[in-house]
Amino acid sequence: MADRFESERRQGARSGPRKRSGQTPAQRARQADPARDVAYRVVRAVDTEEAFANLVLPSAIREARLDTRDAAFATELTYGTLRMQGFYDAVIAVAADRPTAGVDAPVRDVLRLGAHQLLGMRVPDHAAVSATVALARQHVSQGAGGFVNAVLRRVSERDRQTWVARVTEEVADPVDRLSLEHSHPVWVVRALRAALITWRGAEAAEAELPALLAAHNEPGPLTLAARPGLVEDDELTLAGAVPMDVASTAWLLPGGDPGALAAVRDGRVAVQDAGSQLLTLALTAAPLEGRDERWLDLCAGPGGKAGLLAAEALRRGASLRAHEVSEHRAELVRHTLSGAVAAGARVEVSVGDGRELGAEEPGSYDRVLVDAPCTGLGALRRRSEARWRRSPQDLATLGPLQRQLLTSAVEATRPGGLIAYATCSPHLAETQLVVRDVLKAREDLTLEDVRPWLRDRAGERLGDTGDEPYAQLWPHLHGTDGMFVALLRRG
Repeated sequence: MADRFESERRQGARSGPRKRSGQTPAQRARQADPARDVAYRVVRAVDTEEAFANLVLPSAIREARLDTRDAAFATELTYGTLRMQGFYDAVIAVAADRPTAGVDAPVRDVLRLGAHQLLGMRVPDHAAVSATVALARQHVSQGAGGFVNAVLRRVSERDRQTWVARVTEEVADPVDRLSLEHSHPVWVVRALRAALITWRGAEAAEAELPALLAAHNEPGPLTLAARPGLVEDDELTLAGAVPMDVASTAWLLPGGDPGALAAVRDGRVAVQDAGSQLLTLALTAAPLEGRDERWLDLCAGPGGKAGLLAAEALRRGASLRAHEVSEHRAELVRHTLSGAVAAGARVEVSVGDGRELGAEEPGSYDRVLVDAPCTGLGALRRRSEARWRRSPQDLATLGPLQRQLLTSAVEATRPGGLIAYATCSPHLAETQLVVRDVLKAREDLTLEDVRPWLRDRAGERLGDTGDEPYAQLWPHLHGTDGMFVALLRRG
């Protein structure tokens, strides 16, 4: 393998010259810089402690007292490395002339961080190699530094596209090739392909699948939800936010810390994907005959959708119950609802098993949201490590839970009331199949068309959501997370 690699190098297979490091390992630094050190520590925590990068990274940045520039570098390095580790492992295996699984885990993480700097960031080769060697020396050993130096020098001899061609050249299956190139587990690629075929048709699915996978590898925009009636547009504009076309409440914050905005701190605005906003607003916009006074968010944590519901309920004289199974997540809900409560919203946050609430309070609510636990395959751009943690076996556990929660929501809804079932996944086993099974099991339930109530900022109906009464959003088409929503009416 090594001889073949050298032969290709001599033939000039790479596309364009790259700057090579002229330093020897002994000349390089022995102490990692703070930004790379933070990234390494977070990546290791994800690997060894099953930590969530989005929860660990902010505190690590604060503890290291990184300035804005270094914090941005550490963030891009951490998330990019975690997303692309499947592709980088294939590259490292060729450059190291050994399977990546045979490399000690700490060294493997250092190599992944170095590969991302070389192939996924605008870091000069000499700086990427030197700084990553220092990382290996500091956290592993002197010998590890020499190994990392040799491997990364080989990685630096090719640009990303040349490496894609190199690691996929003997892979015949197109799904396997896409899995390698776009760094997704094969089962995820197959599931997304099946969902695209169902929603978009076979021809469109083949054309769009690479774009969908690529969209998962781009960080999602920093989207704010302006909770209706609680904040004026001028306040957001002065803070540097820009209105987004996709939803009436969605704003883009091009840069900076959203926590620095007073409206975010006091709960009048929240960080929330536009897709989540759209489906929440659809539930509140759909027509309802008779009483419209009691609303329920059955799986409310961490509270983004409940925040929008509370603001809308305040405007329309309704009350909201936000129910959550976890006390910790319920506390997050209380915090994010503080702005609506301060404005006079009637909100109750309760803790308990959502599967039991329908039996405890039958026919009590007019509008009910079920944002069910799911694999999160529609939000991979925001959850960098999620693709490597989920497996097809998760569907066997989540499926019964999703059906039980939706059934409980139906029981909790009064005759004539509305239920919105939502997931942040396009997987058919978590979306259409769940709704169909619950519909088959009940004679008092009908499927409403949710698509007319998914409207952009101009009030126009959102396109490309499918031909069925359900709706599926897509990162590559709508610029949102891949949210699914169905609207049901209890008879």
